[in-house]
Amino acid sequence: MSAAITIYTDGSSRGNPGPGGYGAILMFGDKRKELSAGYRKTTNNRMELMGVIAALEALKKTGLTITVYTDSQYIVKALNEGWLNKWLATNFSGGKKNKDLWVKFYNLYKQHKIRFVWVKGHANNPFNNRCDVLATTAADGSDLQVDEGYEMDPNHLTL
Repeated sequence: MSAAITIYTDGSSRGNPGPGGYGAILMFGDKRKELSAGYRKTTNNRMELMGVIAALEALKKTGLTITVYTDSQYIVKALNEGWLNKWLATNFSGGKKNKDLWVKFYNLYKQHKIRFVWVKGHANNPFNNRCDVLATTAADGSDLQVDEGYEMDPNHLTL
């Protein structure tokens, strides 16, 4: 059995939609890695998901035991209450949002044994607070990336 990885993630958007960013901290033993990126136009839920995706993409092995701590009820409930399985089974019918990211996430998720734990945001959890700083700093940055899944979606195009 592999050693456990701990991941904290957070997402942020300045307006919903608006500029956004994510932050993630990966911890294994005494090793710690921080990730963040900012996007010019996106949503909070997309940034919450992108934080988890970026953390999982940073792992070099599969089959790991992982605990992800997030303040996103959206993510925790989608997994712990079976929402994601229903969305996948119905191909996200009924206008469910963020299909591109959920599919990408699911392909990473099934490579590991992952448990999701909700933590209260903006409380006294130093790792969640650090992720919030990473996410908001990225959202406020000047070299923001394009969230193509959001900006290229015909439902989000504006003139």
